[in-house]
Amino acid sequence: MRPDRTKRPATYEDLLKVPDQFVAEILDGELYASPRPAQRHAEAGAGLVGALRGPFDRGRGGPGGWRILYEPELHLSADVLVPDLAGWRRERLPSISNAAYFELAPDWVCEVLSPSTVSIDRVKKLAIYARERVAHAWLVDPLARTLEVLRLEGGRWLIVATFSDFEVVRAEPFEAIGIELSLLWE
Repeated sequence: MRPDRTKRPATYEDLLKVPDQFVAEILDGELYASPRPAQRHAEAGAGLVGALRGPFDRGRGGPGGWRILYEPELHLSADVLVPDLAGWRRERLPSISNAAYFELAPDWVCEVLSPSTVSIDRVKKLAIYARERVAHAWLVDPLARTLEVLRLEGGRWLIVATFSDFEVVRAEPFEAIGIELSLLWE
């Protein structure tokens, strides 16, 4: 079935009408409303935030130099995205304002995959992140217990590494520390 090209592109006002129990995004002019994350999804995201924020965002026991946020709203061109996590190098984002969203593309994003959003995350969102020159993307699958590490090269995503189960990983751009994957699924 072909998309209806006569339909008007979704607007931010359309997005604001979506009930709060959904994560609303505008991708390529289409409005997407996804249910809030399930428990395993939320656990994986929270575990990763915990592993990264101390050493990278706050500089405790690690190199610092990053701002790492959970579910920030990104306004990138006409698209509105909400990655599960996003990180900016502090030299690119030295301070945080009171704005409700970010217009500066992050340096790293992480999408925690859910069965209902996997194709959106892998196809639509990765294409937008590539267009906006986000240098690194991680795809975490809490059901399969995997972490895929991607790097943008020449406008295309390269799978740099795939990890699974309970490994301790050093993954770019955060290879300065080992991250226990068990923190994401346990």
